[in-house]
Amino acid sequence: MTAAPLLDVADLRVHYPIRRGLFRRVVGSVKAVDGISFAIRPGETFALVGESGCGKTTTGYAVLGLEKPTAGRVAFAGADFTVATGEERRRLQRDMQIVFQDPYSSLNPKLTVGESIGEPLLVHRVLHGKALAERVAELLSLVGLRPEHATRHPHEFSGGQRQRLVIARALSLRPKLIVCDEPVSALDVSVRSQILNLLMELQRELGVAYLFISHDLSVVRHLSDRVGVMYLGHIVEEAPADRLFAAPAHPYTKALLSAIPLADPVAQRARQPIILQGDLPSPANPPSGCPFRTRCPIAEARCAAEAPALRPIAEGQRVACHFAG
Repeated sequence: MTAAPLLDVADLRVHYPIRRGLFRRVVGSVKAVDGISFAIRPGETFALVGESGCGKTTTGYAVLGLEKPTAGRVAFAGADFTVATGEERRRLQRDMQIVFQDPYSSLNPKLTVGESIGEPLLVHRVLHGKALAERVAELLSLVGLRPEHATRHPHEFSGGQRQRLVIARALSLRPKLIVCDEPVSALDVSVRSQILNLLMELQRELGVAYLFISHDLSVVRHLSDRVGVMYLGHIVEEAPADRLFAAPAHPYTKALLSAIPLADPVAQRARQPIILQGDLPSPANPPSGCPFRTRCPIAEARCAAEAPALRPIAEGQRVACHFAG
């Protein structure tokens, strides 16, 4: 029996108004996220991938309530988070945390790392005093650091260590879901695998679910259960990670995967990369019909007239393309 979704996002839209003139009249909108739907089950990792500006981070912020959706529904643990207020919203937010991209700006330089990690526990009035100090020590050990590090300040740690501290802070309230927004892109290559392995170990131990946002498909392949490919505010393909990498269906997904270097030099030389033509359209003036049609190598007249629905083509795999399948 399939577990009920922990997070269920339905037709989510985040549009930013464009204002001009003396009276700041709305003359248009930037469609950062334009009608996406997906679900995450308990203990699962769902990755959102795509080029910069496709709406991945905005989606993560809207899920957490850091951005107000223009339309759509975000249901978390069975409750509609988009309309929750007061104590219910506060309760739901305790179970959702975030790991930001840049570990150097994620920690307050004036606070000790112990104070930073313990801050969520104080804000939500969960622990204080000796119990708080014990919980901070436990969290530091959990992410591979020593309890005595609690008295130090962020500038005394490397980038990889700072991201471990940020992860410890995200875990302080024992959340059910963590949004990981490019959590290793700002780190040296030598420490990226350490942080990824830590995230996987914590998931096995704690059962936490991840919404993993990244532009690096090799990273996504390493830790994701399912993947959603975003383009210009839309999800154009969704599939289990193994299926997506073995049998991509959407032309955009195929182009992204063709850019991943292969370990075998012979296979790398023999492969023909797919080079997309043209520039990424503006989300303030997206193309009619299929959002990818202006760069798609198989686009036809139907693509300009009719937006493709995200339809199933295989077990667990959906694609928004008239000709895929």
